[in-house]
Amino acid sequence: MSAATSAQIAPTARVHRDAVIGRNVIIGEYCVVEQDVVIGAMTVLEPYVYVKRWTTLGQRNEISAGTVLGTDPLDKNFTGVRSYLKIGNGNKIREHYTISRGTEPDSATVIGDENYIMTSGHIAHNCRIGNQTVIASCALLAGYVEVEDQAFISGNVGVHQFSKIGRLAMVAGGTRVNLDLTPYFLYAGLYVTPTGLNLVGLRRAGFASDEIAALKAAYKVLYRSGLKLEEALQVIENEVSTEHTRHLVSFIRSSKRGVARENAARNQFL
Repeated sequence: MSAATSAQIAPTARVHRDAVIGRNVIIGEYCVVEQDVVIGAMTVLEPYVYVKRWTTLGQRNEISAGTVLGTDPLDKNFTGVRSYLKIGNGNKIREHYTISRGTEPDSATVIGDENYIMTSGHIAHNCRIGNQTVIASCALLAGYVEVEDQAFISGNVGVHQFSKIGRLAMVAGGTRVNLDLTPYFLYAGLYVTPTGLNLVGLRRAGFASDEIAALKAAYKVLYRSGLKLEEALQVIENEVSTEHTRHLVSFIRSSKRGVARENAARNQFL
């Protein structure tokens, strides 16, 4: 084991000799750290954390009791090949959470920086989570889901595989996400539906009043104008073009599953 002298490893913990443990890491009682694991400086593993092979943790992460990182994918196509879980810096992952490695050889599940991931949920194989997101308790993210920076996923949300959640989107509790969710908006309902701008999140993120006004105008063009999708996107580009509306347009144009619309209860795409 390559461990910094300042690391604190509980006597009941089991750390493989091939693991790399950074400075001031704390590994609690009954933790298990397998080979080919890297744990960055000042990371804390509470008791009973299990870090499986081919997992990398950056610095200043806080991992709570009962969490398992780097699990084999919950995928019938998985053959036991080497794949990865890569976690950035400053994340909080609370009790009894599981995050899987990638399915394909040398593929990865990637978690960014400063995310707050609450209790008793799952992030599946090949997901890509950005920075400063909140994923609340009992949320379940299926394989290949993408979550952009500062998104907020409430409790008991289920996200279908290959879905994408945009920057600063907020999803209400119990929502079923089976489409892509455009950035900056609020979403709710069994059939996921946009319900307006995420005003609280935008203001907390430091958006100026004119930036919010442009996003309000874009929302109305998308959902209230009666225009077809490409016509609406062209109006936004021509009449309310800002950094954030351009990101919104780019997100929609790159969507493969279709984006949620206000009448999503009729199971239609925008």
